Amino acid sequence: MTNSTSTTARAGRREWTAFGVLMLPLLLVSMDVSVLYFAIPSISADLEPSGTQQLWIFDIYAFVLAGLLMTMGSLGDRIGHRRLLLIGAAAFGTASLVAAYANSAETLIAARAVLGIGGATLMPSTMALLRTMFTDPGQRAKAIGMWSGVMTAGIALGSVMSGVLVEYFWWGSVFLVNLPAMVLLLVLGRALLPESKNPAPGPFDWPSIPLSMAAVLPVVYGLKEIPSEGWNVRYVVSITVGLLFAALFVHRQRTTASPMISPALFRGRGFGPSVALNLVSAFGIMGSAYFTTQYLQSVLDKSALEAALWALLPSVPIGAAAPAATALVQKGVDRAHVVTAGFAIAAGGFALLSLAGTDSMWLVLVACAVLAVGGVIVMSQIMDLAMGTAPVERAGTASSLMETGTEFGGALGMAVLGSIGTAVYRHEMPASAPAEARETLGGALALADEVPGLATVAREAFTSGMTGAAIAGAVLLAGAAVLAAVTLRGVRAAQCKTPDGQCSPSGV
Repeated sequence: MTNSTSTTARAGRREWTAFGVLMLPLLLVSMDVSVLYFAIPSISADLEPSGTQQLWIFDIYAFVLAGLLMTMGSLGDRIGHRRLLLIGAAAFGTASLVAAYANSAETLIAARAVLGIGGATLMPSTMALLRTMFTDPGQRAKAIGMWSGVMTAGIALGSVMSGVLVEYFWWGSVFLVNLPAMVLLLVLGRALLPESKNPAPGPFDWPSIPLSMAAVLPVVYGLKEIPSEGWNVRYVVSITVGLLFAALFVHRQRTTASPMISPALFRGRGFGPSVALNLVSAFGIMGSAYFTTQYLQSVLDKSALEAALWALLPSVPIGAAAPAATALVQKGVDRAHVVTAGFAIAAGGFALLSLAGTDSMWLVLVACAVLAVGGVIVMSQIMDLAMGTAPVERAGTASSLMETGTEFGGALGMAVLGSIGTAVYRHEMPASAPAEARETLGGALALADEVPGLATVAREAFTSGMTGAAIAGAVLLAGAAVLAAVTLRGVRAAQCKTPDGQCSPSGV
């Protein structure tokens, strides 16, 4: 069946069962972002990769995922999101099996790249199918809230699961856990999931594929490297090149007859602000994680697994955040007020983080929980607004844009806040400290046995850097709260019915 019109029929048991099936691959795709955190040492001992190969084993998944999201979203709109989802599930499952039993670094890198391709098909397809199955606004909002919570929880669970599996099994087991969910999706997906695609998509915009990848990959690469390596000219050039290709990509979308990303999506008053505000929310969540994971492990001297288990605590209240926000909107509270409150709560989390000292574990965990709750409130409401504004025929494209913005926002948050924290750290470290110790906290701790008192000074300097970055994050998110209040006031998800993306202006 091809769903090309908007309806308000309420979903029943079949749709909610299908939704549960869809959440399994979403959870695993988000977990794969962090699932190698504790497996890398075992992989290095077994496969003996070079330093460059080790970096590619870790990063290739996220790079391929980010680079192909827009392409796969647009492709799903054309060939059908259920079809693309099942193809992606088969690829993801096969690549997981190959990765689990890889006998060389090259094989593992290739398998991780295919996992990224599969992930790029799964993420926008799940959201697009969700948009098709839940046409009732209230049910759609509830489902999207749960979708946001599952995706956020998956990133947190990935590192913990890898630690537990590597502790009791072998490193390949972190990939084998993907197989049951993908098999279940392949078996049940065809029977439970409706097909959804654009009935008149026009010719596929092939030149936009390399243009989109050339725009996304250099920027994401540069932003991911800056926190650890600093503002090296190589990374600045990479970001600049990506931005130039981004300008060419946007120009093509505005001038070609059948673009990959239709400019009509941005004609609805709420879609453009949704993309921007979603990026800012990801900026805050991922930017804070850059510090808090190091704080638990290096400042408080927790083991890697201990740190990961403590880091799960802030995820507990996430499950209630999105449903509560959805309930407020359904009771008539202006969505702009809810999103504004979400940003204000997240800014409050950063404000709490700025008060941390070198022995403030519970304060840091509470700050992370407050920040995560605010971020999930924002993301769930913004995603619901964006998907409600987009026509069903372009649900995959709309979802891929939001998820690409999330990738950009996360990388940008780690780069900007990480750079602020690093600058403060280096300023706080005494000039007499060894050069390695002045660069990073890890470098200082490696020399702690040789230089008395160095570890204490370095931990205090890192904490000062974290608090400085937290102040910057609080200011940014407070500004985003004001922006949300202005740009989203009175905006509701419009009812989009036509393939050209024209939406009725309800609530605008």
